[in-house]
Amino acid sequence: MHNHALKFLLIFSFISCQTSTVEVTDENAYAKGTFGFDLQFLAAHDSLVILKNGKSQLIISPGFQGKVFTSTAEGMEGVSFGWLNYEAIASGEIAPHINAYGGEDRFWLGPEGGQYSLFFPPKSEMVFENWQTPSAIDSESWTLLGATETSARLTKSLQLTNYLGTSLEAEVDRVINLLSEADVQRLLGLQIGKSVSWVGFESVNTLRNVGDKSWEEESGTMCIWILGMFNPTDASTVVIPYVTGDELELGSVATTDYFGQIPPDRISMQDGILYFKGDGKQRGKLGVSPARAMGLAGSYDAENRVLTVVQYDQAEIGSLYMNQVWELQDEPYAGDVINSYNDGPLENGDQMGPFYELETVSPAAFLDPGQQIVHTHRTFHFVGDEAELAVFAERLFGVSLEKIASVFN
Repeated sequence: MHNHALKFLLIFSFISCQTSTVEVTDENAYAKGTFGFDLQFLAAHDSLVILKNGKSQLIISPGFQGKVFTSTAEGMEGVSFGWLNYEAIASGEIAPHINAYGGEDRFWLGPEGGQYSLFFPPKSEMVFENWQTPSAIDSESWTLLGATETSARLTKSLQLTNYLGTSLEAEVDRVINLLSEADVQRLLGLQIGKSVSWVGFESVNTLRNVGDKSWEEESGTMCIWILGMFNPTDASTVVIPYVTGDELELGSVATTDYFGQIPPDRISMQDGILYFKGDGKQRGKLGVSPARAMGLAGSYDAENRVLTVVQYDQAEIGSLYMNQVWELQDEPYAGDVINSYNDGPLENGDQMGPFYELETVSPAAFLDPGQQIVHTHRTFHFVGDEAELAVFAERLFGVSLEKIASVFN
């Protein structure tokens, strides 16, 4: 590491975060793919917040929109779970349309498309050339309000105009907590043995109307959208349990045509489980509606024996969710609550990643001035003994690891 980056990291660790210092003296001290490598890289580009509980650690970046860039279950030498766009981070440049810096818990807002879109100028055609991520959630820094060894709080003020021309003034509070073993037992019902390493964290995201007008159905509102970007392998499979039942009553199991129809060899729906390839080799996105979702999603990387679990706090039955599709919509409040995206090459061969995503969204925020909505999104990674991971998979998803690993073979 460059001396100035090391010095800055040490000072920031002592003064701002109350975490232990990170002594990195050799720029080749850690292999790419490890948490130590990513910490060393990111420390050269931002003043970081490091949350730590033994070997369970994560990196928060105020300068890069308050995102959790990555985490580890096994300390500096452990696998770094979040996907980072090293080139974009290092460039120091602001790209058009979107700055995809990465991160396994990044704050976004919806809707992306439709008549209430926050990503298209009023009356513009909804095509990529006109699509622009709002700068407050794309390229601007956030304010760190405080941090301890296991928690940090950040904030950001926003002033947005939607596709209809409605002005929306908001404030976002984001509290990130590193979870304890007791939290894992309480939230997931798991007893963790010594043969499994793990890390768990949550972001508690509060969106507040600080303007003088109510956010209503007719003029449009927004929703909280949390996206987790992860490193793919050929053996990575997304797993989403869903409520079984008649499509006439519950609707389709999943929206599978966000970016064109997902080919049948990359998606499968069997016995209440949706499987989706997370290999980063072909672009596709799916969504699960609130009528079908069960508050849980995840993935299994059979190559590295990593079980990932995403959990969110489900809203009241009947809550409305915003449709994100890039078109004027007949049902703008009939959107999905869970999404998964698999990255892949565009038609010209360019590719942002590769990565895959697990995402959750809040209901539409119909808020009077001063009111707020909260969306909590949790991420867990378990790595180690396959027999114990198999117990976790059965407990959480009701399916065997063997089934997950072999469903596309």
